[in-house]
Amino acid sequence: MGIVIEKPGILTTVQDAGRFGYQQYGVSPAGPMDTRSFQLANILAGNHPDEGVLEFTVAGPSLRFEQDNVIAVTGGDLSPSLDGRPVPMYQALAVKEGETLSFGMAHGNGCRGYIAFAGGLDIPLVMGSKSTLMRNKMGGMDGRKLEAKDRIGFAAPVAELPGMEKRRLKPETFSQGEITLRVVTGSQEDAFSQEELRRFFWYGAEITNEFDRMGCRLKRKEPIKHLTDGNIISDGIAFGSIQVPTNGQPIIMLADRQSTGGYAKIGTVISVDLPLLAQSLPGTRVRFIRVSLGLAQELYIRQKKQIEAFRAFLEQSSDQR
Repeated sequence: MGIVIEKPGILTTVQDAGRFGYQQYGVSPAGPMDTRSFQLANILAGNHPDEGVLEFTVAGPSLRFEQDNVIAVTGGDLSPSLDGRPVPMYQALAVKEGETLSFGMAHGNGCRGYIAFAGGLDIPLVMGSKSTLMRNKMGGMDGRKLEAKDRIGFAAPVAELPGMEKRRLKPETFSQGEITLRVVTGSQEDAFSQEELRRFFWYGAEITNEFDRMGCRLKRKEPIKHLTDGNIISDGIAFGSIQVPTNGQPIIMLADRQSTGGYAKIGTVISVDLPLLAQSLPGTRVRFIRVSLGLAQELYIRQKKQIEAFRAFLEQSSDQR
């Protein structure tokens, strides 16, 4: 027993850290769009940071619990409630059998949420991962988004966790209207003139409605011009790669991206800034800042240490009880 999906929301899927080592076979990692919110939800719920959770977008699901468990909700604020009573985000919450967890619509502070369940979800591994990759129809619930009447079991539920009162964080506040993304340029920056590179970082763009788990298409008033036609011999695509097709309108590649692509990439959004994009809505303005690979790595390591320090604090607090 675990949860019954009463209302699935617009797009709710099972996601863990992702499926790695298979891009050479055309299988992308999938995984969470907002890695930080995903990991914090798991840590608050007493799980390994990479455990499977539910990720939902713009409109959240309604879940009825068939068994007691502890959960944590993070990410965008989609007004979570338990049997109609508002519940706090970014903290461990004990839920009882028969209660229903529901969400509303995104209303400006982020658009993607995460629900972690203590002990994890009883979902089979496919290529070492529980993540749903809808494009390949694998992982999660038969490789698809959740539907009404789906049932998902708990792997190892608990009624309470040690140090529940310490399992809380200040909720995140996500930018509204405009975000700034730091970018590392790469080996294909020579597909663009120095003037076009300057224009890319000087002038912003806008997120269009073509924005899903595969990628985010941007619109610029002045398309980016290539030195030639922008086509390259297909090569690997990373999470955050910024492809520039022949029409000059950039596409930022995301969790469910294809494994390879044949358009020149002007750069890659650094890992710690990807949650800002994941939590944005169409119409949001985007500005880019060029940074070094060294700074990108330093920021990533710093964030990783902060998350690990919080996890260690909770484990130490539990041991002292």
